[in-house]
Amino acid sequence: MKTPSSPHFTPVDLKPYFNAKRANAGERFAARPGDTGWIDSLRGLQTHRGMPFLFGGETGPDVLELRPGGPPAVIALPPTMASYVLFVQVVADRPGASPEGFGEIGPATLPVEGNPLGDRVATYGLRYADGSETDVPVLRRFAIQQNHISWSASPFAALPLRAPIVHASTGEDFVLGRAPGASFFQGEARTQSGRMDRQGENVWLYALPNPYPDKELSALSLRAEQEISHVFAVTTTALTQHPLRLQGRRKLKVRLPPGVHLNKLGELDVDDRGEQIGIDLGTVISARAVLEYSRADWLGAKVDVQPVCSGSEVIVEYSAHPDARLYLRSDDGRLHMFELRSLEVGANAGASLNAATVEPATRRVMIRIVEKGSGVRVAARLHVHGAHGEYLPPKGHHRKVNTGRFEDFSGEFANGLNQYAYVDGSCEADLPLGPVFVEISRGFEVRPLRTIAEITATTDNLTFELDRVLRWREQGWVSSDTHVHFLSPQTALLEGKAEGVNVVNLLAAQWGELFTNVADFDGRTTIGAKDFGGDGEFLVRVGTENRMQVLGHISLLGYEGEMINPLSCAGSNEAAIGHVLEATMADWAERCRQQGGLVVMPHAPNPQAERAADIVLGLVDAIEMMSFNPRTAQISAFGLADWYRYLNIGYHLPLVAGSDKMDAAALLGGSRTYVRLGERDFTYRNWMDAVRSGDTFITVGPLVEMTVEGRRPGGTVSLPRSGGTLTIDWRIESVSVPPTRVELICNGTVLEEVRCGGLSCKGQLSLPINESCWIALRVRGSVAGREADIAAHTSAVYVKVGGMPIFATADAVSLLAQIEGSIAYMDTLAPKSDEARHARLRAALELAHHRLHHRLHELGASHHHAPVHSVHVEREH
Repeated sequence: MKTPSSPHFTPVDLKPYFNAKRANAGERFAARPGDTGWIDSLRGLQTHRGMPFLFGGETGPDVLELRPGGPPAVIALPPTMASYVLFVQVVADRPGASPEGFGEIGPATLPVEGNPLGDRVATYGLRYADGSETDVPVLRRFAIQQNHISWSASPFAALPLRAPIVHASTGEDFVLGRAPGASFFQGEARTQSGRMDRQGENVWLYALPNPYPDKELSALSLRAEQEISHVFAVTTTALTQHPLRLQGRRKLKVRLPPGVHLNKLGELDVDDRGEQIGIDLGTVISARAVLEYSRADWLGAKVDVQPVCSGSEVIVEYSAHPDARLYLRSDDGRLHMFELRSLEVGANAGASLNAATVEPATRRVMIRIVEKGSGVRVAARLHVHGAHGEYLPPKGHHRKVNTGRFEDFSGEFANGLNQYAYVDGSCEADLPLGPVFVEISRGFEVRPLRTIAEITATTDNLTFELDRVLRWREQGWVSSDTHVHFLSPQTALLEGKAEGVNVVNLLAAQWGELFTNVADFDGRTTIGAKDFGGDGEFLVRVGTENRMQVLGHISLLGYEGEMINPLSCAGSNEAAIGHVLEATMADWAERCRQQGGLVVMPHAPNPQAERAADIVLGLVDAIEMMSFNPRTAQISAFGLADWYRYLNIGYHLPLVAGSDKMDAAALLGGSRTYVRLGERDFTYRNWMDAVRSGDTFITVGPLVEMTVEGRRPGGTVSLPRSGGTLTIDWRIESVSVPPTRVELICNGTVLEEVRCGGLSCKGQLSLPINESCWIALRVRGSVAGREADIAAHTSAVYVKVGGMPIFATADAVSLLAQIEGSIAYMDTLAPKSDEARHARLRAALELAHHRLHHRLHELGASHHHAPVHSVHVEREH
């Protein structure tokens, strides 16, 4: 926002003293390629950094040029009391020179311009009304600098006339419906200094201190010494504190005046292009809605404590001079003003804004997170906020977590309005004095901690103990996320540790013309394994998610050797436009199996196409349920219903779960797999073998175990043809998400239901069985308090009665049609590579169709099946 000029400055009219034209200034002041012409826009009365300046006009001389050997320029002043005199100025560019002793040299990676310093460019004299005078040297790269500089050649006592600016992030600009204000990197950095150091021009602002501020000034005497320089404008001030030295970050709690509204982000627009809020002698960094937390909820047992976003108050974070003024503009154009100095004196006459100081976060505190009992430092997910709901991130973490997809990978999480940082057991944070509200979590077996800590002037350290109250890891279970994108392997390892996820599967992938995590794949390394320098307790393995828009996606985990390419094919969005169908998921799955990997069908139920054929062909090891963030949506009933179809026709498919994490709003391990290793050592290969054996459950919190006649999921119970009664034992434990009811599922139908109270429950059920079936447990419970949410589900125990198969004709027919649809796509729309390859790929799908159709007839399953596409005759639809 362009604010009014600060009333603490008085511009000096230099028009009578201008003696040169900028356009005719000579080669050492000339524009270069990449310049924007900004200097030529400095005309007439303008405000920069909140200060008023009078620049030269379009006609006549427009700059005061000081040349060595020339007479001094004496600028008469009206009687002026000033503590500082501010100059907008620039010294001539120096031509670049090669370092001595090198002879002819090649191009430099970074140009070196503007580094020379200390030469006396000019002498500025202050003349007083009493006849006395004082001289101040103006030195190159101290009070003045040249126009074009290279990176890092900033002057030591002057600033760019351009003020720092704040950008919205690229993703935020899209949410707000406007073009990004900066390139991707600069947008994510959110700020720019105003210094043009690779391309573009500069003029510099220097505040010359008056050593006798109690004496009246009558004139300025400006004399060139060793170099030519230009003075564009002068202004004076009586401020007691240096006008260019701003305070560190401060915060105000501001009540919004009538006609000032928050945008779609729940903020006021502080972007340089915005017109809602600004500060004259400084920069507004952010203006975000106050978050109001319930103290009772914070200290209670609620799983997810979300604040209420205020529509009438904001926390304004800024860096400014103590005498700055804050402005807000209402929809009708009215300006509302608040003087920062009033915060010290306790009054603000004429102010139209209601504002109060938020205790500054200036107390550096070391935070340690340890395991209760052992005192061992442990990784965790950490959130801290102040008394007004303001997020207080650890050092090295964002003040606002960026939730844009593929925009940030810095070990952070945004859960609704709550923001978190992942820390490896210790961190530093700048905290305000007074109460701070702390939340720490570490997965599904450690009791989450929410507390309030009091920060005093002597607080140096805070130590928090986390209590592991469930011991499923010691009972042979390990947790895993089968589906993570974009993170670096080390960040994935940190987040896995902090979320209690023992195995993180990081998947390389292709997204049109974009490839991600490809360079992290080597086909052999398991990060965190003992063989690769880790402790063996938390592992990250890079696999691939190979994808097609129509036929589907497939996750290939833990395979060795060369990457299985192509990562995507058959056109956009997954592959690039024009990319032909050069593989099917069946082809990818066979190669993964040959290379020792685990084949998973991700994010059931979609895409519902080729996955049916691949399961019929026996190429799939597990089927995945996916949830980006359980607060938004938990285990998908649609995905489970799709899985039930395959179980209902006799296919043994374990359940796994993943987050499909692609941004900071998705929770790694929020939906996870627990796999029972039994007596196996914990290695990645043993984890894959355990998944194949089928003793798994998926969960967003409650941990569940089930046996049927002592047989665990993945196992089979055999009964005589007459059937029998089965005993089902189960137990559930949770540290935070309460299980509300347990459903006994048989062939997709709820046969028994048990209500639960508290965080743990267990029981035994008897179930008469007279036909072959599968049995599993489904657990209801919710992170967000939704009654119908599914919180956990076991894989199935299979029951064979008299050796008869499990076979539901209606499900078989629906899968047959799905296979026919996949073949129809290959026959009509799929872009072919070559006829021979296309025929070979199609043959696999036709084989699957034949097998399933043959089973229908072999079992005498009466069915009315009208093929949607002939598998034997190519035809268009």
